[in-house]
Amino acid sequence: MIREYIRYRIAEDAAEAFEAAYAEAARQLAAAPQCEDYELARCADEPACYILRITWTSAEDHLTGFRKGEHFPAFFAAIRPYVDAIEEMRHYVPTPVAGDGGARPSLYVWAGGDEALRRLFTTFYARVRDDELIGPLFAGMDPHHPDHVATWLAEVFGGPARYTAEHGGYPHMLGKHLGLAITEEQRRRWVSLLHDAADEVGLPDDPEFRAAFAGYIEWGTRLAVANSRPGAEPMPDAPVPHWGWGVAPPWTG
Repeated sequence: MIREYIRYRIAEDAAEAFEAAYAEAARQLAAAPQCEDYELARCADEPACYILRITWTSAEDHLTGFRKGEHFPAFFAAIRPYVDAIEEMRHYVPTPVAGDGGARPSLYVWAGGDEALRRLFTTFYARVRDDELIGPLFAGMDPHHPDHVATWLAEVFGGPARYTAEHGGYPHMLGKHLGLAITEEQRRRWVSLLHDAADEVGLPDDPEFRAAFAGYIEWGTRLAVANSRPGAEPMPDAPVPHWGWGVAPPWTG
């Protein structure tokens, strides 16, 4: 992934036509398989300045795939009158320095932090032990297992990185699933019991949080099934995933 930033200086009397031209050009970006997303922003302090941000799958995909592809002629025709207004055009590679600010609480904070997640998994694994379908998967479970899983989800949801620091991070979690041959029926039961436990312990039930919660649980359990298959060779080294709100940020009124 690479981001292209293009800075324009547009006269006030041309601003409306410029934005209309990019609205037309954006149809080609939306159709181009090399483009991940785009945004045109206008400077509030100096309205003559515009920044176009386009995220490309790679610089080569932009310069070769898009510019030599079927969508570029119509894209360029729409914005050609404004080429001379470009002040800067560069590709930028994202760095690891990124994250949400304090205006948007993490899922970890919204859920209620460590205490809420420990309560969730204590209740959940009590249900698991008594379940005839998935109980056998957890026979002989370490009594600290619910706390360890709570620590994992806390880190995934934006809390302290204690699972990585204290329990071995992603490789350790991966190792817990290798060779288990988890079935789809077992996965669905695991998901169902966890949602029931979330209701029982009073995890936030707003649609935004539960959508993000359910999204991670679906993603994570489907990976666990794939990684547990006999002969599976998943990537052994990866960071703990970080899960956010996705398309529905928290509703604060």
